[in-house]
Amino acid sequence: MTLNIMTAADAVRKYIKDGDQIALGGFTVNRNPMLIVREIIRQEKKNLYMVVHSQGQSLELLIGAGCVQRVELAYGGVARFAPTGNRFKKAFLEKKIEVEDYSNYHMVLRFMAGAMGLPFVATKSGIESDIVRLSGFSPESRGKGNVPSHKLKIMDDPLDPNGGQVVVLPPLKPDVALIHAQYVGDDGTCRICGLTFADIEQAKAAKTVIVTCEEIVPMDFIREEPDQNSLPHFMIDAVIPAPFGAHPTACHKFYDYDPMHLNLFKKMAPEDDSFKRYLDEWVYPFHSQEDYLEKVGIRDLLKIRANSALGYAPGLDRR
Repeated sequence: MTLNIMTAADAVRKYIKDGDQIALGGFTVNRNPMLIVREIIRQEKKNLYMVVHSQGQSLELLIGAGCVQRVELAYGGVARFAPTGNRFKKAFLEKKIEVEDYSNYHMVLRFMAGAMGLPFVATKSGIESDIVRLSGFSPESRGKGNVPSHKLKIMDDPLDPNGGQVVVLPPLKPDVALIHAQYVGDDGTCRICGLTFADIEQAKAAKTVIVTCEEIVPMDFIREEPDQNSLPHFMIDAVIPAPFGAHPTACHKFYDYDPMHLNLFKKMAPEDDSFKRYLDEWVYPFHSQEDYLEKVGIRDLLKIRANSALGYAPGLDRR
């Protein structure tokens, strides 16, 4: 297997088109695919249709930069730095994006259904909630492109003799999944360390998978613990070497989230003018990850360096 190693710029140009449905890996302040998200913004991709589990910094940047038309999600926020994402909330209130919300469990089931090629997936979860009563997408958008004709359906459970009901959910089959992993073997095998969230289901459901990674390692290393591997080489279309590629979010075993940067973003995200200054300072100028890391600075990167045994940075000032 020959790795299809690319730059972020080449991968975005080749694989991501305006209007694509994009799945983002990671979870709030963990393992967001930040390198490639910043490149999507620099290339000014538009009308993207985001399908995410519980997303944070990468979704915030894409929405704030005007790249997003539609979102299906369980949660959009930057953990304690913005329990509801500032750019997400502003775009929704100003009706610049359409939003459909599901539970965390629903989103994982939908990606799993897409990965398995199912026409739908059924669950009893959420029957008495507003999630099943309320829909966010406009009737005009239903059934067009990747938009499901129905958010969900409630139907009688054919296996319940007592007349119970189930929620029937549509599958998700993204055009592209963007994943950040710790390791990719030189045979193409991908390993995500720690919690995988919905990344594996997203990748298996997607037509195209782009993986950024901290390190490309020898095949012998990847094969030492095969039970720790996450995705086989034939599912991955492009690999982008990206040390600190999830910064300012965390990457288990390599680095913690960067509280100084996330607090900076918290201050700059709410208003359009200050958010534009953030993009001008932290997104648009960089032609490589090395340029971005030089801007972050070695002192701040060392502060978030993870303890290899614990997987995070003990003693980090998280205020």
